[in-house]
Amino acid sequence: MKIDIDRFREILDTLTRNKSRTFLTGFGVFWGVFMLVGLIGGGSGLKEMLSNNFEGFATNAAIVFAQPTTKPYNGLRKGRKWNMTYKDVERLKAQVPELDVVTPMLSRWNGNATFSDKKSNCIVKGTMPDYAKVESPKMFYGRYINEMDISQRRKVCVIGKKVYKTLFPGGGDPCGQLIRIDSIYYNVIGVDYAAGNMNINGSAEESVIVPLSLMQQAYNLGDNVDLICATAKPGTVMDDLSQRMREVIARAHNVAPDDEKGITVFNTEVLFGLLDNLFSGVNFLIWLVGIGTLIAGAIGVSNIMMVTVRERTTEIGIRRAIGATPIDILSQIISESIILTAVAGMSGILFVVIILQMLEVANTSDGITTAHFQIDFWTAVGAVVMLSVLGVLAGLAPAARAMSIKPVDAMRDE
Repeated sequence: MKIDIDRFREILDTLTRNKSRTFLTGFGVFWGVFMLVGLIGGGSGLKEMLSNNFEGFATNAAIVFAQPTTKPYNGLRKGRKWNMTYKDVERLKAQVPELDVVTPMLSRWNGNATFSDKKSNCIVKGTMPDYAKVESPKMFYGRYINEMDISQRRKVCVIGKKVYKTLFPGGGDPCGQLIRIDSIYYNVIGVDYAAGNMNINGSAEESVIVPLSLMQQAYNLGDNVDLICATAKPGTVMDDLSQRMREVIARAHNVAPDDEKGITVFNTEVLFGLLDNLFSGVNFLIWLVGIGTLIAGAIGVSNIMMVTVRERTTEIGIRRAIGATPIDILSQIISESIILTAVAGMSGILFVVIILQMLEVANTSDGITTAHFQIDFWTAVGAVVMLSVLGVLAGLAPAARAMSIKPVDAMRDE
């Protein structure tokens, strides 16, 4: 395939003849591409940042906790305080077989963790190993609580990110170190870097996880539990199980089965459903605004090319008179439109990729990128194809106008 260098020189000369107009025309396309790709990449990063707030949390979970009763029942007055026990976990497992994981939790706020001369406020949580299936930890060092820790009531703990950075500001693996929480010394066995805002009874970053059995003994809590977390088996809707779970616990504690406040069941499926709808709306808005801006830029190119063709009426007429065919004129005008659109569009893609990369670097901490503000390969390919199509479409109307010019009419206009 032979490249016509003279053709490209002629196109370049035409585009640079009026630099201000060419620049402003190209800027419309540049801004349209910048907005479209920037919104896609930025929207993807913001979506990831929002998703990180719920990262690791089971989407089909329910949290059950006890509150003062709001209805009298079996001769008992309303406003009665009561507590769930570990036996409620066993009851739910036995009587609601559609549940997958059923795990209890204890928590104590305003704890104090101390190591050497460093001190950190923390939330002490007592959990079972299967709690990791409800709120997945992101282990940076060490391991999570296991069954041996529970059965032997080991004085071990997993510390959150903020607690770790406060107690060990120099970094490094803290596993094996002894820290004091309130009046008890615990051996650190892991560091959890989970940073989501969807947490149960306090942020994971500020938490210290200990074996449930040890916490029951250390804080003299007996068989009581603060709340019960449960997940449904695949294919089961948690909303269908909520009332059954409430009834199972209500029967054991003389609470009215329809007392929704006395036995609160918080269903996370509803929250994640709203989140999915939000993401769908944001994606629609991104494409609507981005493509609308890009089309506006292409219309600007078409209008300017139309003006340019009108100004070049005499030139086009002379070309026709010396033998240029309508196809030659058509290819000339469309080529100018494509090159202008492509250069401006690729500049927009390059600039927005640099901006997105800077945002990604700004959201990197401890070598971990919290959000990726980038576009994938196929999105970039699609943008290039769209630019080419828009370049052709933007040049069609001016090209048709140029093809309709007759040499005699052009000379008469002159």
